[in-house]
Amino acid sequence: MLRVAVVGSGPSGVYTAQSLVQSEPGVLVDVLDRLPCPYGLVRYGVAPDHEKIKSLQNNLRAVLEHERVRFLGGVLVGPGGLPATRLRELYDAVVYCVGAATDRHLGIPGEELPGSWSATEFVSWYSAHPDSTAAGFVRGARSAVVIGVGNVAVDVTRMLARGAAELSRTDIPQAALTALAASGITDVHMVGRRGPSQARFTTKELRELGGLPDTEVTVDPAELALDPDCLDPAALPGAQRRNVEALRTWAALPPRGAPRRIHLRFFLRPVQFLADAGRVGSVRFERTAPDGQGGVVGTGRLEDIEAQLVLRSVGYRGVPLDGLPFDAEHGTVPHRAGRVVREGRTVPGEYVAGWIKRGPTGVIGTNRPDAKETVTSLLADAPMFVAKERTEDPLAVLRAEGIEPVEWGGWEAIERAEAELGASLGRGGVVKLPDWAALLAAVRGTHT
Repeated sequence: MLRVAVVGSGPSGVYTAQSLVQSEPGVLVDVLDRLPCPYGLVRYGVAPDHEKIKSLQNNLRAVLEHERVRFLGGVLVGPGGLPATRLRELYDAVVYCVGAATDRHLGIPGEELPGSWSATEFVSWYSAHPDSTAAGFVRGARSAVVIGVGNVAVDVTRMLARGAAELSRTDIPQAALTALAASGITDVHMVGRRGPSQARFTTKELRELGGLPDTEVTVDPAELALDPDCLDPAALPGAQRRNVEALRTWAALPPRGAPRRIHLRFFLRPVQFLADAGRVGSVRFERTAPDGQGGVVGTGRLEDIEAQLVLRSVGYRGVPLDGLPFDAEHGTVPHRAGRVVREGRTVPGEYVAGWIKRGPTGVIGTNRPDAKETVTSLLADAPMFVAKERTEDPLAVLRAEGIEPVEWGGWEAIERAEAELGASLGRGGVVKLPDWAALLAAVRGTHT
């Protein structure tokens, strides 16, 4: 009998568990997560108005309800929790699927001013992540700047412009809904340092901005003209070509005078956050130009954009894991086909999958082949580490050592509590519980 611990219950972790039970009939998989809730970024990263993507939880759920898979939430692996060395003693193999837990920084003056936040902090707030302690994002703001042109940047831009009537039908926590409903933001500027043809957002996400009620999208034709690939997009790959075509359509439209405006800006590199009354008041950008080799160079020309709120969306980064080697340059754990590499040698029994393996790239579906590669390596190594017969159930050992995981029944109690909360608020669906206290109260059956 092969016992495997998968650390992390997001898509990469669940797909790893799925691949294991599908490939090996004798394997038992425990999926551990430090949160009492499964699904990782599908629950705490996908915007609440993206219900189709969030429905992926149903597929992940089917895996976690498999007879040879257990969800063990509320288990911290590392300092302050279960040591990684102890975890390795309890299981034949451990697969770390912990994602990329922190944000990249711009490294420019004024970045730490009040009113300057990472996009992840904003996403955590409107997703009711229990670790989120931030608030007041939109309070007193008239204009917002989102730095970055990927899908996360599009998500936070859309959420800033989305009306409360549409959001009330989602699972957004009540405090975030109330704050966004009272927001006075009329202008959102989404800004990239390179050209439109190099933007990282997908066309589907981009086009959603044009369908928001009482909101118009503006694109500066002069900025499109700076990008040689925008003059004749026919030669571009399909995804970039469709992006450029959408941007050109908006650039050709006259202003409509809508109450809210989304400004898509390009060839602007942030160089400084400027203060106003002790908090961010504007962002200074340097105009860039194509360098002819796929990058950009500065031109020395500056432009200031007013902003009482700045959200930085310039990428994620993995963090070191207790007891594992770490590649600081790439923010990943060194590996070969998912096998952890220590001092140039692979370590049978230790594996990685997902962003901590390959970096923050790809979409949710990218995790399937990534997980399969890791599982293939693990099962090939299995004869090396299953010689020792394990008779104790790791769950019993954890309990004996004072760790009380949140099992699947506890998660189902959270789901019931969120449905009850939504009904009590007249929201017509589930509403996320906002913090650790509420989640754990639901697990204990003491929610009100």
